[in-house]
Amino acid sequence: MQIKSYLGKISRPFLDRIDICAETIPLKFDEVMDEIKKENECSEKIKERVKSAQDVQRNRYKDEKFSFNSQLSPRNITKYCILSDEAEKYMQNIFDDYEFSARAYHKILKVGRTIADLEGSDMIEKNHISEAVCYRTIDNKYWGNM
Repeated sequence: MQIKSYLGKISRPFLDRIDICAETIPLKFDEVMDEIKKENECSEKIKERVKSAQDVQRNRYKDEKFSFNSQLSPRNITKYCILSDEAEKYMQNIFDDYEFSARAYHKILKVGRTIADLEGSDMIEKNHISEAVCYRTIDNKYWGNM
């Protein structure tokens, strides 16, 4: 009980300030070899997509005092993180289930905006929010709903 209490006071508030938490799982040798054989996107293409997304963000925020999604304030999130109807309904449904804080909610929207930018989408869709949520749920795995 003391460990749960400690994790609830220290770790969750700390994790709440991190935009993306991704966990990797150990793979078996055969799984690694299967991944090597797949035709994956090369680093150069990924780099090009990232640069393109950064250019989109710089252009979007050209009249602002910031340049990137990570710098959005809550007021600007409302202005620039526009959700499709489906994405908004999805966000409403999961908000209470995961007991997200306001800070986590804003981070999901900013990461969702970035995922949409990487895909070249003007609107944040359900799949963008769904992926962004995946980067916020690692704390529930270890700390649960306290």
